[in-house]
Amino acid sequence: MVWSREEYIAHMCGENVGKEMFCELFGPLIGLGEEWKAQGATAAEIDLSAFGWDNVPQCGCGAQFGMRSGLQPKVLEDTAAYQITMDGYGRKVKLMKHVGTLPLPLDYPVKCMDDWLQIKHWYTFSEDRVNMDEVREMKKRQDEGSLVVINALGGFAEPRNLLGDETLCMAYYDEPEMIADMLDTFADTAEKIFERLHGVLVIDDIHIHEDMAGKSGPLAGPSQYREFMTPYYRRIWDNASAQGTKLFSQDSDGNMNSLIDEVLGSGINIMFPFEPGSDMDMVKSRTKYGGRLHIKGGIDKYTLLGTKEDIRRELEYKMTGPTRGGGVVFGLDHRIPNGVPIENYRYYVKLGRELLGLPPAQNAPHVRMAF
Repeated sequence: MVWSREEYIAHMCGENVGKEMFCELFGPLIGLGEEWKAQGATAAEIDLSAFGWDNVPQCGCGAQFGMRSGLQPKVLEDTAAYQITMDGYGRKVKLMKHVGTLPLPLDYPVKCMDDWLQIKHWYTFSEDRVNMDEVREMKKRQDEGSLVVINALGGFAEPRNLLGDETLCMAYYDEPEMIADMLDTFADTAEKIFERLHGVLVIDDIHIHEDMAGKSGPLAGPSQYREFMTPYYRRIWDNASAQGTKLFSQDSDGNMNSLIDEVLGSGINIMFPFEPGSDMDMVKSRTKYGGRLHIKGGIDKYTLLGTKEDIRRELEYKMTGPTRGGGVVFGLDHRIPNGVPIENYRYYVKLGRELLGLPPAQNAPHVRMAF
């Protein structure tokens, strides 16, 4: 079912709009389609259109918030097992073939303040970051019902792209001025872009990609979050929300429990994908934080590898009580794992729709909802 922009915003602000939202947020891992085809799945099931997932049309804003190095990626080495390229950050990255994974950086452009100052211009504002013709076109799409979504730079993820995990975590202690200057630069550029957008269109959803936690917890603790990330997020959020922005979402895998209070204090009001395998329990968190915390995901993807009774227990627990009535997009907590039988996936969709009071699925184009 296609939701209107207004319905989605109201729902994710915690209002009861008279229905629940059920989505496939990330889609299948590589190879699952072939598995399902061998099990007799239809083409519409393999591309997920058979399941009638909820979605809302979305578009950008006509502006560029991110890194602009001008570097063109190029292949440095290509074998049957892997490919090594130079990416837009100037890093050598290694991508393993035939598996669902991300490129692994082999080096990073920043090790100290002097390195940062050499590339700081990648992030500073210039007028060509905003295409006003495109901004006006996005306004038309917004008026027609599309959600305007921007991808702002992560307060942890972007410095990590420049320094790597270990160097960044040490820099919080050894080079705090450098990290603060990075985040101030990101915020300065965002604020200048907001100034150009103001009066033309309203950003509906600011999305931050972080992936700053593992199964045992985050790579930056509450004190680092308060010192570095909160001031950055607040500059973005206070500016945008004053112009009408309602949604501020953060994507981080892993166990973020120790940071939820800090995350909410920084202005973020939506967290996802809320992985149960990392002790993220959407029912307990919604019980604790109530309408302050809105969630996307939260359903254990690995349950689909079990029995139908396992799936039923998971859905009956997750799709009741504090998760209902607004503020939750129900969906798997990440990509559909390899090995999930198509019959289990069919059962998951059918039962979930029944528990949420949704009509049976009808074929519809699948729209990725991870925003």
